[in-house]
Amino acid sequence: MSVIPQSLEPSHNIEWKDLLDILQEASNSAHSTQLKEMVYWVTSLTQEAKDKHDLNIVHTTLKELRRAFQLFGPFRDVRKVCIFGSARTPETDPNYQMAQDFAHKITQKGFMVITGAGPGIMEAGNRGSESDMSFGVNIRLPFEQEPNPYIAHSTKLISFKYFFNRKLTFMRESDATILFPGGFGTHDEGFELLTLLQTGRCAPRPLLLLADETSTYWKSWQQFIEKELLNHGYISSEDMSLFLAPRTVDDCVSCILEFYRVYHSIRYIQDSAIIRLNQTVSHTYLSTTMATFSDLLLDGHYTLYSPGEYAQDTEDFYDKYRLVFKFDKMRYSRLFQLIMALNRS
Repeated sequence: MSVIPQSLEPSHNIEWKDLLDILQEASNSAHSTQLKEMVYWVTSLTQEAKDKHDLNIVHTTLKELRRAFQLFGPFRDVRKVCIFGSARTPETDPNYQMAQDFAHKITQKGFMVITGAGPGIMEAGNRGSESDMSFGVNIRLPFEQEPNPYIAHSTKLISFKYFFNRKLTFMRESDATILFPGGFGTHDEGFELLTLLQTGRCAPRPLLLLADETSTYWKSWQQFIEKELLNHGYISSEDMSLFLAPRTVDDCVSCILEFYRVYHSIRYIQDSAIIRLNQTVSHTYLSTTMATFSDLLLDGHYTLYSPGEYAQDTEDFYDKYRLVFKFDKMRYSRLFQLIMALNRS
């Protein structure tokens, strides 16, 4: 049960007794310690905020995050794919048609789609999705981006004032990302995800670059990355494995399905990485693979556990196998390569 009633929206006439009732309910919840600390820090802002605009930022941020949690909470067990690309892509553009086709095919496989809710590639993603299988995460702009007609009246539409809340929602609620040609916004989302993957600030996931077969868009982008970033030592060769550039829509769908064929999810407990697996891996294949990836070990060795056998990680996905090892946290890009190798077992 939610601590804060969904019907209660903050307003200027809220009574203190309402807050006390909420706090009393919160004190009996499983998350009471975290909630008490949140109340402490929020109330402390009244002494530290320089003016009302500081408080407005916190107020709007909390309100937007709460609404995002309410929207996506019931669908956390369903994998989702973010589709990014230009809002200026017309319906007649081959990339629009590819985005629409991709959304249709990936939702047929049981995935849901998340777009920015606007026109162009975003519209194509919502348009192509199977019925009620897509979300729209809109941004309120000075020139007002209206939601596209394929998501405008959906209960799975949310609008944000702040880009950072919107981007957090995109990353936190998705399991894969596909980029079509676009402008600053598309590159902003793509480079942010690359940074999060490289630094381990989000779980490993497919990042796919797709464009019409006649386009040089991603080929030119990749040449820039290799020439100006890789060759100058600003990134490592391992970082180049954080993205793929499939040639067709079907290839993109296959890449996403393959990524989650054996690999399920990951969790970190202190120095240990716990990779949850949908199925076991043969000892022969595992020993060969682990020898190849011995450089990921901080110390010790890789250990494969049967479901329920690893006591430190039994709260979630108890039916999954666990591959556990002391992980060198400077090697997140290399970790991505390990996951791909496990999927080939």
